[in-house]
Amino acid sequence: MCRLFFCYSYTDVLKTICKIYYVVKEKGKCIQREILHSMAAILKRVIHQIAHVSILNALDSCSTMAELTQHHSLLIRLGLSTNNHAMSRIINFSTKNRNFNYALRVFSTLPNPDTFLYNILIKAFLHSQTPLYSILLYSHMLERSLTPNTFTFPSVTRACNVQQLKQLHAHIVKFGFAEDVFSLNNLIHMYFGFCFLDDARKVFDKMPVRNDVSWTSVISGYSQWGFVDEAFRVFEFIPCKKNSVSWNAMIACFVQSKRFKEAFDLFRRMRVEEVELDKFVAATMISACTGLGALGQGKWMHRYVERSGIELDSKLATTIVDMYCKCGCLEEAFRVFRGLKEKGVSSWNCMIGGLAMHGKGEQAIRLFREMEEAMVVPDSITFVNVLTACAHSGMVKEGWYYFCYMSDVHGIMPAKEHYGCMVDLLARAGRLQEAKKVMDEMPMCPDVGVLGALLGACKIHGNVELGEEVGKRVIELDPGNSGRYVMLANIYASCGKWEEVASVRKLMDDRGVRKEAGFSMIEMEGTVNEFVAGGRAHPLAKAIYAKVDEMLESIRIVGYVPVTDGVLHDLAEEERENPLFYHSEKLAIAYGLLKTKQGETVRITKNLRVCKDCHQASKLISKVYDRDIIIRDRNRFHHFSKGECSCKDYW
Repeated sequence: MCRLFFCYSYTDVLKTICKIYYVVKEKGKCIQREILHSMAAILKRVIHQIAHVSILNALDSCSTMAELTQHHSLLIRLGLSTNNHAMSRIINFSTKNRNFNYALRVFSTLPNPDTFLYNILIKAFLHSQTPLYSILLYSHMLERSLTPNTFTFPSVTRACNVQQLKQLHAHIVKFGFAEDVFSLNNLIHMYFGFCFLDDARKVFDKMPVRNDVSWTSVISGYSQWGFVDEAFRVFEFIPCKKNSVSWNAMIACFVQSKRFKEAFDLFRRMRVEEVELDKFVAATMISACTGLGALGQGKWMHRYVERSGIELDSKLATTIVDMYCKCGCLEEAFRVFRGLKEKGVSSWNCMIGGLAMHGKGEQAIRLFREMEEAMVVPDSITFVNVLTACAHSGMVKEGWYYFCYMSDVHGIMPAKEHYGCMVDLLARAGRLQEAKKVMDEMPMCPDVGVLGALLGACKIHGNVELGEEVGKRVIELDPGNSGRYVMLANIYASCGKWEEVASVRKLMDDRGVRKEAGFSMIEMEGTVNEFVAGGRAHPLAKAIYAKVDEMLESIRIVGYVPVTDGVLHDLAEEERENPLFYHSEKLAIAYGLLKTKQGETVRITKNLRVCKDCHQASKLISKVYDRDIIIRDRNRFHHFSKGECSCKDYW
């Protein structure tokens, strides 16, 4: 009879039951009173059961808290207010709608909450702003003598601090979950998160059964702390066929450590083993192309995504836009950006930032205005990009306007990054005292980014006194960065303070700081070639050096004079010129001219800021050889064409 009732609505069922009841009552003269009472009791239970099921189903379709409270009141009237199964629906919906107070009030009325109910709340608070409640609920659960299950420990583990983690590890063993792969995987993840590498590895090594998550957690954990080689040893030791998640974790490890060549080698291995390429691997490899400035391989990855039908979600699309921007191909970046059906704030930020890097300040501001017209609310990163665009284009007035605009219109209070942009903007424009005033009036202590921007400008504009003051501060804040020492030493050298230069060099030696080696990369025929100043490891080194000599001779005819400002001044003039001739970007340009056809663009990526001499030489090479040369240095892009640079000598 119950099956028949489920075919009708709740109202129809009630009507039918009433009819049956009255028929039975009318005929009851011929039926014993006990049978009549039994029939009535059965019908009452059926009504109660149908109402129970109907309300629970209705709870699953709730969309607002107002609806939920109505159903909750009906459950109370039906006497189900202490039923764990029914109340779990109420609590689950409340937590999903961030109404934790309501969920806790309901939970507090239950006389005997079970482990399942505790698990719902523990997991909910883990993802809230108060994960401490997850720990408190777990303690409360133990006080009630309830036994945790396989779903309890993963959530509690992720809510632990350093002190609590090892205690919980003991509980996992105590309650018989020492072989539970889900609990142990979360332990591994948390141990790595707190840099307890040995403890994480012990858990992993003692696991009787490991799944893909186990291996990936260890690879990602070692990667997080820079132990790339150890991560790779674990990756190679995976006994079964590796899935795309494991491959992506290892490739991402190489990319994050800037070991791009190894990332590409591993990707080629992955393709040979015919592992399916998903959107996560695609995003990681496109990031590798971005790091290398490998436009050709980046285009191949983009085409593969389009051909294979991989979902082009917002994150992957933004990664592709970023790749084109950072490989010096703004036109293609704009094409992909314009083709996006839905543009989130990250997509707009990426495109505005790309324009900023290329010195397209006015275009960046126009795109920002378009973003506002599209009703996309800018965030803190948006204004970092807008202010950076102003700084790279010398737009002081506009920079001040948007610095005020962000707080006055959008309520975004300037952070260190925004103050750093303003200091950089003013300092680049030669307004060093204004820049220092902004820095001194910051509501927070200036960090190395802010101080470094001012220090670089002091070198460019020859302000030794301020440069010395700022240089000493930045070295103490960032003692392991060789660039800070080199910058201060060059400021001293520019005015002949050789004792101070020697003092800075000695400080570097005493602290074991080594000068970062400059290198330039150029992609040709699917291979990324790397050059260091004076290096001869390349197979075509002889031809490359001959081409450099030819280039220098050609540009001397049109007025090239070596700019030796970037070389320490205590060297003889001839000695100062020779190192400049074979800087890494000159070698890369020579190789590009050897391997490309007339009219093709030469694209180069450099890890340091391009020096004045290479900048001047690149302009003249673009004129003499009638080539477009694009160099991406640490700070920005330089588009050299017909003897001019897009930065207008402002970098």
